[in-house]
Amino acid sequence: MSADTPRRGLGRGLSALLGETVAEQPIDPGAPRAAGVRMMSVGHIYANPHQPRRHFDDAALDELAASIGQRGLIQPIVVRPNPHNSAYQIVAGERRWRAAQRARLHEVPVIVRELSDADTLEFAIVENIQRQDLNAVEEAVSYQRLIKEFGHTQEELGKLVAKSRSHVANMLRLLDLPDEVQAMVADGRLSMGHARALITAPDPHALALQVISRELSVRETEKLAKGSKAPGKAAAPRTNAAPGVPSADIEALERQIGDILGLKVTIAHGDKGGTISVAYTTLDQLDLVCQRLSGEPI
Repeated sequence: MSADTPRRGLGRGLSALLGETVAEQPIDPGAPRAAGVRMMSVGHIYANPHQPRRHFDDAALDELAASIGQRGLIQPIVVRPNPHNSAYQIVAGERRWRAAQRARLHEVPVIVRELSDADTLEFAIVENIQRQDLNAVEEAVSYQRLIKEFGHTQEELGKLVAKSRSHVANMLRLLDLPDEVQAMVADGRLSMGHARALITAPDPHALALQVISRELSVRETEKLAKGSKAPGKAAAPRTNAAPGVPSADIEALERQIGDILGLKVTIAHGDKGGTISVAYTTLDQLDLVCQRLSGEPI
């Protein structure tokens, strides 16, 4: 997004798009509607191909469809006009649109907004995160897109979606996991806590399979991951703390810098100085570190 592009209420979610028209009440097609809300044929609406949410649970959609069939939609669907035809693309509310089709509704309430491609993508990502409609991997990918495509820092992202910077950093670390393990998180076989414990393990995929087959808790997974780093050997004591510099302070600095970069950081400190190591797994992550060190905009 260009620096000259005005920001329109980002971080406020759906209320920023709808103004004051959102009301948590069923929308009756025969009743008076709030300003800006109108009925539109479901056939004139299509999904956003860049929608950050990829998984829609069939059982949950059936439940929502049953509710919509009885009570109507709780909130209108936000759409934007397609400049090339008479169709409208969904900005927010794809899940409701899908459920409305299952409920065999011919029309749904919508609010039409003129939005650019960039605004549409950003609103869709922020809205899904604020609604907690994304699984952990989808949320992590969304953060990555907001950083790469819109130049947000982790701190800005935290404010945008009402999360802590450390939460954003921890979510981004999930993308360091192998694709197979990310899929296990996405489909619910592994929790966020399990995934975080496996990030620094030598073979996260093999350990993930053990965690699932043995139904291990997060604490048990943490022990399993630590034991896999040096089989048959006792963990070596930390030697990076110089006299007068507690190891706990070094570890706190590692976490702080790691949260800023979204990567694993290790500090080896001695009485004559030391080194800072940043672990990365992709060229995109390396590029991000280089841009931060050079002061270039991200």
